[in-house]
Amino acid sequence: MPAFSTLTEAITDLQRRGYTDDLTAAENCLICDARGIHLDPAQFEMDEFHRFEGMNDPDDQSIVYAISSKDHGIKGILVNAYGPDASSFTQEMVRKLATHSSP
Repeated sequence: MPAFSTLTEAITDLQRRGYTDDLTAAENCLICDARGIHLDPAQFEMDEFHRFEGMNDPDDQSIVYAISSKDHGIKGILVNAYGPDASSFTQEMVRKLATHSSP
């Protein structure tokens, strides 16, 4: 898995590799607004992730996920905070994301 210095660098590389759908996280699913699709945890896979620490501000912590769904033909990117600003997910979403969140 490649190492990136910045969040922008990671997103640019993932897009170059075909992760072009923008995904957002809801409490119990991922949403692809452009396609009008909601992905339950069983419907997507985490292909890779990259964590970034805020250099000057601990609230500036983020993680970018490369996500795919064969059922829906989606390859997308989810950018989410972790640490103090992490989103509130259901237990099922936490388990799915945590499977791939440890370095």
